[in-house]
Amino acid sequence: MSANGGVTPGSPEDVARETSPYIELDRSAWAALAEETTSPLTPNELERLQGLGESLDLDEVQEVYLPLSRLLSLYVEAASRLHLQQEKFLHRRTPPRTPFVIGLAGSVAVGKSTTARVLQEMLAHWPEHPNVALVTTDGFLYPNAELERRGILHRKGFPESYDRRALLRFVVDIKSGKDEVEAPTYSHLVYDVVPDEKVVIKRPDIVIIEGLNVLQPARVREDGKTGLTLSDFFDFSVYVDADTRHIRDWYIERFWRLRETAFLDPASYFRKYAHLTEDEAEAEAIRIWDTINGPNLLQNVLPTRSRATLVLRKARDHSVRYVRLRKL
Repeated sequence: MSANGGVTPGSPEDVARETSPYIELDRSAWAALAEETTSPLTPNELERLQGLGESLDLDEVQEVYLPLSRLLSLYVEAASRLHLQQEKFLHRRTPPRTPFVIGLAGSVAVGKSTTARVLQEMLAHWPEHPNVALVTTDGFLYPNAELERRGILHRKGFPESYDRRALLRFVVDIKSGKDEVEAPTYSHLVYDVVPDEKVVIKRPDIVIIEGLNVLQPARVREDGKTGLTLSDFFDFSVYVDADTRHIRDWYIERFWRLRETAFLDPASYFRKYAHLTEDEAEAEAIRIWDTINGPNLLQNVLPTRSRATLVLRKARDHSVRYVRLRKL
C-alpha cells in the first residue's frame, strides 16, 4: 500500500485487478462518465423518474443510470452495425434487426424492478431506439393452483416454480423477429397469474427481461445433455447486487410498508398480514425471508451473478457504490 492508503502500482492488488476479466469502477469514477454524456431527459422527466422508486434520487439517476443507459445504447448501436455487416457477408437482403435483449437479475427486495423501469424510461429517450419493452418473468410463474398441485407453492420464486419452456419460447420468438409476441401478466395484489390477460409486444427495439432467475444456466437433462436457456439469447445482462444482510433488512422494511398499504386492500392475498403488530410483522417477514427468499437467493440467484455483463453493487442506503463491467 502507498502512504496515502492507495494501492501501489505493481502491487498484488493492482496486478489482480489488471488480470481480472472485469473493469471495476467506484461510484465517483462511474459518475464522472455522466459528465461526458448529454442526458436525453428533461429536468421534469428526471423528476418523474424519481417517483419510480422510493430509494431512488436524482443524483442516482444522473450519476449511475445516465452513463449506464448510454453504455447500453452504444451496445445496441454496435449490434445494429454487426447485423448489417453479417447480412452483407451472407449476401442477403437485409431484414430488420431482431430486438436487443437485456436480462436483469437480482434478489427479492434489492431494487431490480426500479432499475428495470428507470432503464426502460432512459433508453427509450435515445433516438436510435425509442421502442423499449419491459417484461417481468413473474407472469411465467405457474398459477397458484398448479404450484399447489405440485406441492411447491411454498417455493414460489425458485427456478422450478416457473414455466421455463414458455419463458424460453417467449424469448426465442423475440429473437426470431416475430412482429408480435405475447407474455402473461402477474398480479402482486392477488399473488397469482392473471388468466387471459397478456402483455403484447410489437417489434420493439429493446426488450428488458427482469426476474430472479433470468441468468440461470441450462439444466442438464437425464441423457447428460444441456439444452438452451434464457440467457443464451441475451445481448447484455445486469445483476443488481448488495450484501445479503442489507437485502434481508430491506425485505423486512418493505414488509412493514406493505402492511400499512397494499395489504389493507380487501383483494390482497396478504390481507391476513394487515393487522399484525409491528413485532408480529417483523417476525413473519423474518420467517418468510429465512425459509424462502434467503435460501433462494443463496442457492439459485446469487450464484448467477458472475454470469452478468455488468454488476451494480449497492450500499446499505440503497445507493450504487461501484460498477463491475465485463471486459470485451
